[in-house]
Amino acid sequence: MTRLLRAGGMELGKIIAVVNQKGGVGKTTTAVNLSAGIGLSGKKVLLVDADPQGNTTSGYGISKKNSGATSYELLLGEVSVQAAIKSTDFKNVDIIPASMNLAAAEIDLIDKKHRESSLKTALSVVREKYDYIFIDCPPSLGLITINALSAADTVLVPIQCEYYALEGLSQLIASVRQVKRLYNPTLEIEGIVLTMYDARLNLTNQVVGEIKKYFKDKLYKTAIPRAVRISEAPSHGTPIQYYDARSKGAAAYNDLAKEFLKRNRRK
Repeated sequence: MTRLLRAGGMELGKIIAVVNQKGGVGKTTTAVNLSAGIGLSGKKVLLVDADPQGNTTSGYGISKKNSGATSYELLLGEVSVQAAIKSTDFKNVDIIPASMNLAAAEIDLIDKKHRESSLKTALSVVREKYDYIFIDCPPSLGLITINALSAADTVLVPIQCEYYALEGLSQLIASVRQVKRLYNPTLEIEGIVLTMYDARLNLTNQVVGEIKKYFKDKLYKTAIPRAVRISEAPSHGTPIQYYDARSKGAAAYNDLAKEFLKRNRRK
């Protein structure tokens, strides 16, 4: 798997949609902290908050009320992508924030031509400026998520180690295949990340066994543990690596970033 793609001799950053239609599984937490870990490694990252809840935006210390141009205006074609990008206080990470208006995007996009490719078109302008572009998707499989999947090269799926996660995963994979067939024939699964991991629980080991059976090398070896410090960091508007660099949560997300980058080394 290559880290960067080429088009007309120009290197293009890889776009990864972070997706799970089930809420509360560590999707946004993973988008925030994995991006920070990759930024700390020296790679240039753009993080797109496409979730109307806007937790990725606040997780980087940006106000959802006073952020200026956001992913909502970008999806509707009302602003340029350059106008929507904000720098952050964290190494090598820029962000396109979300606002509460994004909740209306599903309706506002209905009458728009090529509505499934709005985000892809917008991001194409800045792909050469970043090594990786992560899109934090809503916990649903609506039009915003379809936009993200249409724009993405790959899909990263954080899942909690519980029984219902397996049901949700099969539904998500079916949706990815449908988007691949209809809009994005090169879309692939980047990987699956276990979150809120507790090896002491039998159910955890059962879930891991089932995922390995069906997805094999797509499952990341790095699992994200349940950790109080990970939960605390968003309220301070900082990724875990900056909130408590010595915590086990920071170590886990840094390990995940290293594993991600190793998988994406240019061949």
